[in-house]
Amino acid sequence: MSQTSMTDELLRAEGLLVQGQARQAQELLARLAEDAEEYVDRNCPTTDELQWFSFPTLFERLAYRRVEDDPRELRDVGEPLDRLYADLALACIHEGDYAMATEALKHAVRWNPMGCEYRLNLADLFRIDGNVQEFLALSYSVFERASDARHLARAFLNFVGYFVAQDKPLAAASALRAARRLDVRDDSLDAALDQAAGTDHDPDLVSDEQAGELLSAEGLPDGANAEVAVCLLMCATDAADLGQRDTAAQLTLRARDLVGEEATMELLRLIRAEDEEGGDGNASSY
Repeated sequence: MSQTSMTDELLRAEGLLVQGQARQAQELLARLAEDAEEYVDRNCPTTDELQWFSFPTLFERLAYRRVEDDPRELRDVGEPLDRLYADLALACIHEGDYAMATEALKHAVRWNPMGCEYRLNLADLFRIDGNVQEFLALSYSVFERASDARHLARAFLNFVGYFVAQDKPLAAASALRAARRLDVRDDSLDAALDQAAGTDHDPDLVSDEQAGELLSAEGLPDGANAEVAVCLLMCATDAADLGQRDTAAQLTLRARDLVGEEATMELLRLIRAEDEEGGDGNASSY
């Protein structure tokens, strides 16, 4: 089972979904998943690709990747298996089989543990099912892994709804203010801001300082994922040194989206200074 043949089959299944043939797509994807898992078990049970997933956070993954001098574009080696299971989950949802969709998304997360979109979609299914603990666990985990500000914003929106349901309007206002500070274009965020205006969880009821304190008390960051930004910039400097300008630019922009322009420039300056002094490149020192 080569990646090429897998991709061809995925395209065929996705075509079936587009044509409204969800049942046929589900059957094809389930068969593909079974074949793929059998292939992996038989051919690569202890390969470096599988060991790679033992690193639970993006911080650790990127630090490891830097040591290995491998500043490639951020993508996970489980591809296209994560895509396969995400497609299977979508087909199951079209068929109304939410239990199977949940299991499929669990496998998507397994093959792409940094895929925050899969985590957030899985959290949504747990919310629909009334499984609050799993919903919260997945939503919290996004803050350790997200390298995309849109995913951070969506995680904050999860907590806005949760805090409103828990009758914690100021915590909800703080989470919404943190999401707004990320400055991302998102229809869900815009709708949440419109709905909150003039209510007891209006984000304008709290200052940035108050929001940070309230979120910290709930175990949440105030919006910026500094450790992830440092790791992104470390990889960006490595890519730039190797002449991979497009990769360096992409990683730098993602870091800027997380912590802002000023903080990004300061972190780049510190990383360069550390490299010139012969430091060990450990992101935790920043």
